[in-house]
Amino acid sequence: MNRLGFLTKIADCDDAFDRIASLPRPIVFTNGVFDVLHKGHVAYLEQARELGASLVVALNTDASARRLGKGAGRPLNNEQDRAAVIAALASVSLVTWFDENTPLQLIQTLQPDVLVKGGDYDMQKLAETAIVESYGGRAVAIKFVDGYSTTALVQKIRAPG
Repeated sequence: MNRLGFLTKIADCDDAFDRIASLPRPIVFTNGVFDVLHKGHVAYLEQARELGASLVVALNTDASARRLGKGAGRPLNNEQDRAAVIAALASVSLVTWFDENTPLQLIQTLQPDVLVKGGDYDMQKLAETAIVESYGGRAVAIKFVDGYSTTALVQKIRAPG
C-alpha cells in the first residue's frame, strides 16, 4: 500500500485540466499561498469543500508568493511541500499551482463551478468573479476563522524571547 497516496492529488498546470475533468461536479476552486497550515486554513478549506463535490486548490508558486510581499524569507515552505500538505487534507480533491499574480488564466482554463475566496475580499471587485460568472458559475466569500494568520504566526515565531 502506498502510504503517500495523497501525492496523487497534485497536478502541474498542464495536467490540471485533464485531471479536473474526472472530478465530480460541482467543482469548487480556491487559491492562496497556504504557507504554514493552521486551523483557520483547514476550516476555510472544509467550508469551501461543502459548496461542491470537489475542491481544487491552486497555490501561488514560490515566485508568485514572494511578489505578494508577505515578508522576508516567505514563503517558509516551498511550493512542493505546501502542495503535499494541502493534498493530505480530506477536503481537497486536487492541488495545482499558478505563477501569475492572480489565478485568472487558470480559472479561465479550468472553469470551476464555484469560486471561493476569504471574507476579506469584495467578490464583486475581483476579475476572477467576472470570469466565473461569465460562464454561469458563482463566486462566494467565506468568513475567516478569527485569530489565525500565517503572517502573525511567523512574526510570533521570529520574535525574541
